[in-house]
Amino acid sequence: MIVRQFLQWVRHASPGERAEATSALARAYLHSDLSPADLSAAEGAMIMLLDDPSPLVRGALAQVFASAQKAPPIVVHALAADQPDVAIPVLSRSPLLSDEDLVDLFATAQPDAQMAIAGRALLSSPLAAAIAEVGSAQACLTLLENPGANIAIFSVDRIVERFGHLSAIRENLMDRDDLPMATRQALLAKLSQTLAGFVTARHWLGSEHAEYAAREACEKATVALAADTPYDEIAELMRHLRQSRQLTAGMVLRALLSGNVVLFEEALAELTGMPIDRVSAYIHDKHISGFRAIYTKAGLPDAAYPAFREAIAALREGILLGETGGVSHLKRRMVERVLHACAAERRDDMASLLALLRRFAVEAAREEARMFCDDLVANDQPSYVPRIDEPRLVA
Repeated sequence: MIVRQFLQWVRHASPGERAEATSALARAYLHSDLSPADLSAAEGAMIMLLDDPSPLVRGALAQVFASAQKAPPIVVHALAADQPDVAIPVLSRSPLLSDEDLVDLFATAQPDAQMAIAGRALLSSPLAAAIAEVGSAQACLTLLENPGANIAIFSVDRIVERFGHLSAIRENLMDRDDLPMATRQALLAKLSQTLAGFVTARHWLGSEHAEYAAREACEKATVALAADTPYDEIAELMRHLRQSRQLTAGMVLRALLSGNVVLFEEALAELTGMPIDRVSAYIHDKHISGFRAIYTKAGLPDAAYPAFREAIAALREGILLGETGGVSHLKRRMVERVLHACAAERRDDMASLLALLRRFAVEAAREEARMFCDDLVANDQPSYVPRIDEPRLVA
C-alpha cells in the first residue's frame, strides 16, 4: 500500500523531492521490518527508479546501497554501470560486486570510475592485474597507493612498462622497500628514456647524442644499483637486463672495471647459459684460454676482448687492494691500466673501445677527486665555533 502511494506521488514530484523520497525508501528496505510483500514491492519500485531521468534519484540509491550487504543485487549492478557520479560510491565499496563483475566494469569505465575500483579496500591480485593491464595512469597510481591492494610483481612490472615514464609512478615505486632490483632497474631505464626525449624535444642535443648519453647514464646507474642488490637477486637482475637488451659489453666492462666481480660472473652466466660455478672457475683459472672460450660463447665483441683480458689480469694481481668506494664506481687505477694496455695494441678495430675507455678514465678521475674532497671536508673540523650569544664587532 505504501509503495503504491509512493509510485503515484513520485510521478509528479521534483527531482530533489524524488531523490529524498528514494533515499528514504532504500533505507526502509534495508532497516525497516517490512513484510515479504512490501520488500518485493519496494524492490520493484527501486528497479523502476533506475530509469529515472535525474541522476539525483539514481545517486540517492547508490549512496544508500554502496556498502550494504542486503541491497538488491540487480539494483546494485545497474547502478555500477551508470554514469560515474552515480556509479562511483557503488564501485568503490559495494560487497555485492565480485572480482569478475569489477573486471568487466573496469574495462569500459571512465577514468574516475576506474580510480574508484582501484581504491577499493582489500583489492585482490587478479583485479590488480586487470587494472595494471588496461587501467589509466591515474587508476594505476591509485592502485599503487592503495594499502589494501594485493599486487603481484608481474602487475608492477606491467605498470612500469606502461607508465614508468611518469614521475608520480616512479616516485611511488622507488619509495617501496620490497621492490625487486630488476623492477628498480626498469624504472631507471624508463627515466633515462624520458630524459633523452626531454632533451631532444628542446633541441639541446641531437636525438642520437641524447639517446647515447642517456644509455650510458643508465648503465652507470645500473652498476651502482647492482652494488646494493642482494646476492640472491643478481641473477634475476641479469635476466631482466638480457631480456630488455641492456646487458651490453659496455655495461659488463663497466661492472668489471668497478671491481664488481659478482655482477661480471652473473652476467657471463646469463649470456652463456652456463652454471655460475663453472663460469667463476673459468674466470679465476690461471689459464686465460678458458675465459676466452666463455667470452666467445657469451657473444661479446672480439674488439673488446683485450680490455676484459687486461682487467682480469689486474684483478689477479690485486690492483684493487686498498681501494675505497665499494663496487659502485669505476676504479681509476684499473681503468688507466686497461686503457694503456689496449692503446699499446694499436688495432684499427679498437677505436670505439678506446673512446669508451677514455670516457671511463675521465669519469673515474672525477669520481676519485670528488671522494677525496668529500673526505677532506669531513675531516676538517673547525677549531673554533662562535657561540650564538657572543658579541660581534661591528664595523
